[in-house]
Amino acid sequence: MRQLTSRPQCARDKRVAILLTIAQLGYAHWFFGNLYEAVVRVPDRLAKVNESGVDDRRLASVLSPGSPVWYYVPGVPVVIGATLAAVVAGWTSRNDRPWLGAAAVGMRSGVVATVYLVRDVNVKLFVAGRPLTPADRDRLLRVWYRVNVLRLLTTGSAWLIAARITSRLRSTAHSAPHRG
Repeated sequence: MRQLTSRPQCARDKRVAILLTIAQLGYAHWFFGNLYEAVVRVPDRLAKVNESGVDDRRLASVLSPGSPVWYYVPGVPVVIGATLAAVVAGWTSRNDRPWLGAAAVGMRSGVVATVYLVRDVNVKLFVAGRPLTPADRDRLLRVWYRVNVLRLLTTGSAWLIAARITSRLRSTAHSAPHRG
């Protein structure tokens, strides 16, 4: 038997699906940016300019031109805003609530891991003026790659969860007749 869906519920489902689609674009941007940094070893390249006996050519600040932070700045409000707006808009649905919560936890975990990397690792590795021994450099690079794996898992999970919810909402919107 087909489930009857009210107009307000259909409108809510459509709104949540749109917001999660926007969030998915942000998650893709974030995920593939993190993956690219790991594959081409961006942290090694940026930290390498601090070799002993050579002038320190690292960045003047985390926000200097050439900093990887600038790649992510446009996507941050998109991911956070669209995810939180979808959680608020869809929270009344018992079926979606756990999934929306999981997407929000994934997003938040990725943000926390990124803030940690930028404030506590990237500043030491990539910003000029702070002495950095080869041992410290190697330790910080290991930390960077380990935390980046966590970022890939959290953003990838949030992306897949958002896709699952969006797919379900779109399929129910097309299959359930509206009450008039």
